[in-house]
Amino acid sequence: MAILSLNNICFSYGKTPVLKDLSYEFEAGKMYCIMGRSGAGKTTLLSILSGLASPTSGDIFYEDKNIKKINKYRFRSKYIGVIFQSFNLITKFTALENVVLSMEIAGVRKVRKKQRALELLQSVGLDEEEANRRVLKLSGGQQQRVAIARALSYEPKIILADEPTGNLDGDTQREIMAIFRSLAEQGKCVILVSHSPEVAEMCDVRYELKKIK
Repeated sequence: MAILSLNNICFSYGKTPVLKDLSYEFEAGKMYCIMGRSGAGKTTLLSILSGLASPTSGDIFYEDKNIKKINKYRFRSKYIGVIFQSFNLITKFTALENVVLSMEIAGVRKVRKKQRALELLQSVGLDEEEANRRVLKLSGGQQQRVAIARALSYEPKIILADEPTGNLDGDTQREIMAIFRSLAEQGKCVILVSHSPEVAEMCDVRYELKKIK
């Protein structure tokens, strides 16, 4: 059964159509790759999936409930974890502080937030010393791991990632993809937007967007 489904989704910027009649299904425990050339609407679709943008027409269902009936803030802060291409970390904070802040914004009710944040960072391959470094002192691959830990901090069922390996070397890309695979095996629905054939090959299902002429 799909945890997230799209029913005839369309999106336009003014009179310019970007997405047309998309009907996709996403299941827990699987990795998905959304592909397409530049301008095909990949990032727009990601924004719609995350609740940051609303489709011009069509419906989105989360666990068979139309998200129009779900508070948008609750949807974004409880059910969906988003990993941005540019990481969007607070650079003056440490890795640990970034994850704790995410938990506080989401209203996570855990007494030991720092301990939980450290456990999440360790789960994606960062040790305690790295967790206590300012983000600017970390490599691109390490920052991506922080972004993943932050997205996991409020235990969402769906993980969305925009070009999560776009700025990484081959070895680091494989390590990050192994983290996503592990999350899918733990029951998460993992949806990646990527132009990389290598990333697509590692996913269970691939959806390709076509640019509307």
